[in-house]
Amino acid sequence: MKRFFILSAVAAALGFCAVALAAEPIRIGAVLSVTGPASFLGEPEKNSMLMLQDEINAKGGVLGRMIELVVYDDETDVNKAVLATEKLLKKDGVAVALGSSITGNTLAMSGKFVSAETPLVSLAAAEKIVRPVNPWVFKVAQSDRLAVGRILAHAKSRGYKNIALITVSDGFGQAGREVLKEMLPAEGFTLAADEVYGPKDTDMTAQLTKIKSAGADAIICWGTNPGPAVVAGNRIHLGMATPLYMSHGVASKKFIELAGAAANGLLLPASKLIVADQLPDNDPQKVLLTGYAKDYQAKFGAAPSQFGGYGYDSLLLAVRAIEAAGSDKPAGIRAALEKLTDVSGVTGVFSMSPGDHNGLSESAFVMVEIVDGDWKIIP
Repeated sequence: MKRFFILSAVAAALGFCAVALAAEPIRIGAVLSVTGPASFLGEPEKNSMLMLQDEINAKGGVLGRMIELVVYDDETDVNKAVLATEKLLKKDGVAVALGSSITGNTLAMSGKFVSAETPLVSLAAAEKIVRPVNPWVFKVAQSDRLAVGRILAHAKSRGYKNIALITVSDGFGQAGREVLKEMLPAEGFTLAADEVYGPKDTDMTAQLTKIKSAGADAIICWGTNPGPAVVAGNRIHLGMATPLYMSHGVASKKFIELAGAAANGLLLPASKLIVADQLPDNDPQKVLLTGYAKDYQAKFGAAPSQFGGYGYDSLLLAVRAIEAAGSDKPAGIRAALEKLTDVSGVTGVFSMSPGDHNGLSESAFVMVEIVDGDWKIIP
């Protein structure tokens, strides 16, 4: 009889394992700009997600199930982002979605996820993605407001008073422009000039000439590659010595490559990843950052970027929420996302709340200067 019970227990255990192994994977969707003008964002984001997926599955997955990423490339096209969203919701039945890489695509997608009551974790930066708060929409990239705050604090420490703006006319640029125009007077600055350029413009000499005549103490350029590199080069060509701040949207080696020598001396807020080796040992992110950088370099043969970190963090938060919810039901994941606190990611330490679906503070940024073609932390 005893032998019978032992055999029964073994058989039950084997049966349980078989069920676990046969369990359907938890599907997580992603819409990323892997190709097209924003591929410098989407490619490292996709790589980072796949790398983390492999790590999680190698350790047994989540809730005893593997995770399966369903990734669509929107090619940096808003219409393709919307079509991919419909596929994820109607065909793939994902529990939670990640994306898109850029603000305009995210804003076009988000309404469909809200209607389907499926949580979306965006990788784009614009504050309007999560402000006002929508229960179903979250994001991991630092908000424009945090980046602007770091820039203005640094400008104030240098005694600058009159600030000129030059922003790109896309979703990211104009979202940043709105925040800048709100915060400049609130922080005691005067708006000396307000210039705009198009995403495909290849010469911003006219805008910079107006800024030069305005007598600004400093310039803030808000955009993503390649426009800011053109601004940097035109500034040098015009013989302008006015300090130039860039947004966090250019914090990748690609920008330095595009701008060349004109990048030297430029200032910007950036994720800690690009200066991880310069961080003190007691920084709460340093161990993760150095490990992520090492693993990414080894797997893909390229240096990581803060944008890849957005991909890593979006999947990390989704998985943490699934674990906390104890299920893959979208409503439970949404509720759990909103309660995540003190989660150290590549981008920063996240503490979500019903009133904050970004969960980051200004500590997610460090101010850096480009010196001899590389990043250097500055006070």
